[in-house]
Amino acid sequence: MSQNTFYWIGDHLSVIMLAVFAVALFCGFPVAFVLGGIGLAFGFVGYYFEVFNLLQFLNLLPRIWGSVAQNQVLVAIPMFVFMGTLLEKSGVADDLLRCLQVLLRRVPGGLAMSVTLMGTIMAASTGIVGATVVMLTLIALPAMMERNYNKELAVGTIASAGTLGILIPPSIMLVVMGDLLQIPVGTLFTAAIGPGLLLSLVYAIYILVLCWIFPQLAPPLPEDMAPADWSALGSMILKSFLPPSFLIFLVLGSIFFGWATPTEASGVGCFGAMLLAFANRRLNFKILQDVLESSAVTNGMVFFIFFGATLFSYVLRVLGGDDVMVEILKAAGIVTGWEVMTFLMVLVFLLGFFFDWIEICLIVLPIFAPILAALDFSAHLGDSKYFLAWIATLIAVNLQTSFLTPPFGVTLFYMKGSVPSSITMGHIYRGIIPFVLLQVLGLTLAIAFPQIVLWLPIATGFFD
Repeated sequence: MSQNTFYWIGDHLSVIMLAVFAVALFCGFPVAFVLGGIGLAFGFVGYYFEVFNLLQFLNLLPRIWGSVAQNQVLVAIPMFVFMGTLLEKSGVADDLLRCLQVLLRRVPGGLAMSVTLMGTIMAASTGIVGATVVMLTLIALPAMMERNYNKELAVGTIASAGTLGILIPPSIMLVVMGDLLQIPVGTLFTAAIGPGLLLSLVYAIYILVLCWIFPQLAPPLPEDMAPADWSALGSMILKSFLPPSFLIFLVLGSIFFGWATPTEASGVGCFGAMLLAFANRRLNFKILQDVLESSAVTNGMVFFIFFGATLFSYVLRVLGGDDVMVEILKAAGIVTGWEVMTFLMVLVFLLGFFFDWIEICLIVLPIFAPILAALDFSAHLGDSKYFLAWIATLIAVNLQTSFLTPPFGVTLFYMKGSVPSSITMGHIYRGIIPFVLLQVLGLTLAIAFPQIVLWLPIATGFFD
């Protein structure tokens, strides 16, 4: 190897590292192993090419301990996972959907709109997409098929409603993004409420208009589903609708009013979920064991990816990954703030076709964080201090598409594993297309009208 080649490879190791990572992700190994393994391997390769000192590996232990294991904010993740799993397995969500079906039975597409509203409420109660999608599929799809709903409309509605949990607080994704970008989680929680409710409203309007124009897509529910009298209706609302709503107030209200940190609020949510399960007489040792096992598996996967991504991003930055990204943007003529933001949004959207949200967050955000910090959008936002919360929320809205876009949208796989054989992947793919377009519409509105994102955190004083 000539000296020029030796130094050229050393100068471009970060690019080679990214290329190897892009290929290795498709090898079938767990993402955590791929991230950590490539980071470790390129540390040794960098040592050979004299651009990495092996002693720098010692920085990883305090880095992982301080940013992950000792991070008080990330303690909220296991508790939010536990809360969502318990609500699903205790039947609270099942009772809520039945109540919403009755309340909206006279509205065109009332059952589909009930599913959207149900997904919004469960998103504000749990924040776990997998549990919500499977739960909605098992509960709502049989009822929709019994009413002869169009299959594409049914699966598209369930998939889109289930993914709201990754955006509407308390969202695990927002906790992770807040930690990566050094933004208070409470600020992100308040910022995401506007876009989350906007998407839910856009879904509902689409379903209402579609079913009003084409009523054959969503036949109405029979009148005999209604309670016998107002007393029975009130009893249903009191038992099935108000308790989950009160739990939302306990979790989110304790954060917004400054009564508790997000970590403490997650504990409040766990306690509230256990009370609801106990009130439904469905809290027993078997359910509690299932919830704990499911939560442990989910949390183990999430935190192992954290460890691997910390190793990968550290080695990449030491090898000059940040500088390479800046040079690529300059070479492409992307220098203004709007050009950088457009590039980032398109990149995140395209990555969503192949990767999960946590992989995109842990890979893209550490690389773009220094670039984003230097951008100035004060003319559009009114004050530069709003920028990071705004751009992080836009990324979160964008990342919702990663759950729905084929070929690797995890929501599609959750659904396929839960639907009957009469529902094919073709039905699922066709069903999610309009809702992905609606998500892009919601993202565009949040970019054009930043007050959709900023009104609540400004009103509640999170920027003061």
